[in-house]
Amino acid sequence: MTIPNLITVLRFFLVPFVVLALLTGRMQWAFIAFLVAGVSDGVDGFIARNFDQRSKLGAYLDPIADKLLLVSVFVVLGYMGELPLWLVIAAVSRDALIIGAVLLSTIMGNPVEVKPLFVSKANTAVQIVLAGWVLAELAFGMAFGAFRYWLVIASGILTVASAAAYLVSWLKHMAGYAESETPKG
Repeated sequence: MTIPNLITVLRFFLVPFVVLALLTGRMQWAFIAFLVAGVSDGVDGFIARNFDQRSKLGAYLDPIADKLLLVSVFVVLGYMGELPLWLVIAAVSRDALIIGAVLLSTIMGNPVEVKPLFVSKANTAVQIVLAGWVLAELAFGMAFGAFRYWLVIASGILTVASAAAYLVSWLKHMAGYAESETPKG
């Protein structure tokens, strides 16, 4: 196992720590653990790229660890009333849609290669900033103005746009498969 993969595995262990910290009111610990997870994500990527330690396992583990942390934080912040439920539902539904589409196309014998789209990268970046922003507000017991509102709006728009872009891409992929499987007669 490579060093980046070990760092990624450790990031998995931060997820329940962040969730527990949030649910027990230890906001500073939740914020610190979220920051540590973010820094570790950058560190493992840097090591993998610059020290030739990329691996197929890491290519799968890294985004799963990131998504698990982000979805967990979104769900808990939604439960706490710190994020609107519509945004939490949209974000979780988008991820479920992508996973379902990948699984279905694989089961049907036409696996789709998931490539992050620009809109998806922008969505993830805004979601991370939003989660970090809310955690910082909670950790320091202060509100930093209307910036959270605009992050929520941007995250909502990008989440829907990202889901739509992936759906269109998947439908095109599957339509080509369906056409090639149609009997000629």
